Amino acid sequence: MAQLARTSFRERIERLEEFLSPLATRSYPAVREEPEPESDHRAPFQRDRDRIVHSKAFRRLKHKTQVFIAPEGDHYRTRLTHTLEACGIARGVARALGLNEDLTEAIGLGHDLGHPPFGHTGEAVLDACLRERWGSGFRHNEHSLRVVEKIERLNLTAPVREGILRHTGPEPPDTLEGRIVRLVDRVAYINHDIDDAIRAGVLRFEDLPRAEIELLGATGSDRIETLVVDLLRHSEEAADIVQGEEVGAAMLRLREFMFERVYLGVAAQRERPRIERMLRALFDHYADELGDEQQVVDWLAGMTDRYAIREFENLSVPQGF
Repeated sequence: MAQLARTSFRERIERLEEFLSPLATRSYPAVREEPEPESDHRAPFQRDRDRIVHSKAFRRLKHKTQVFIAPEGDHYRTRLTHTLEACGIARGVARALGLNEDLTEAIGLGHDLGHPPFGHTGEAVLDACLRERWGSGFRHNEHSLRVVEKIERLNLTAPVREGILRHTGPEPPDTLEGRIVRLVDRVAYINHDIDDAIRAGVLRFEDLPRAEIELLGATGSDRIETLVVDLLRHSEEAADIVQGEEVGAAMLRLREFMFERVYLGVAAQRERPRIERMLRALFDHYADELGDEQQVVDWLAGMTDRYAIREFENLSVPQGF
């Protein structure tokens, strides 16, 4: 029987990565806050990916709202399914561009680990509470970094931590792999949120802006395909992660439409007072009880929707003897 190659695992990975784009991030050497021996069968970004998937924060994403609060149907997206959909698209883009798929996947899987319960509304309420009480604020990308660094202590590589932090906000990631996740995050949520909004009766297909739909496609898969093909073509030309002007502008207009009609629309605003009342009550209770800003943030942001509801009920409903 022929023997397997005697070269080391690292040597084989480095040899394979010679075929990647010159702009791709290489797997070695791995830069971590706490140096550790390399695995003899997993590349550094593979190890990061595995650590994220096995974290408690990742498992909790299945019970965190993406857009619709505690939906009755089984087919609405959660924060976890959004993460998986975005990650799949991002990895496909990385492969097509000859970039590091493992790095792209690790950033994609970790980008929303710090998102609080109840989606956009939950983040806005927690941010407002912190500004009023301590003059600080809350951004889920910053808390996602805290989750992997301080709470779960995953000791991830520097490119993964940086990609998680900068997947949103004013500064784009330094790596092209991180920039893929930053853009594809929007590609994914705009399109799957349209699907969920139509399923929920919040939108009809006829309500969608006609010019943008004609350009991008009538179905979610068609729109994603159009956006990805456009992204690949222009990124190859620019040696960066960019969209074409026409398609990119259409996507931004579709995003603005979703904020107006769905994220900040009548249905979402109908639930907002109840969510705000609940989260503010929890915030005030823990702020008074714990007296420590970071502990309050860690506790509230880590909650799933159903755990927050249960804690609010425990605080609000009289308990029998």
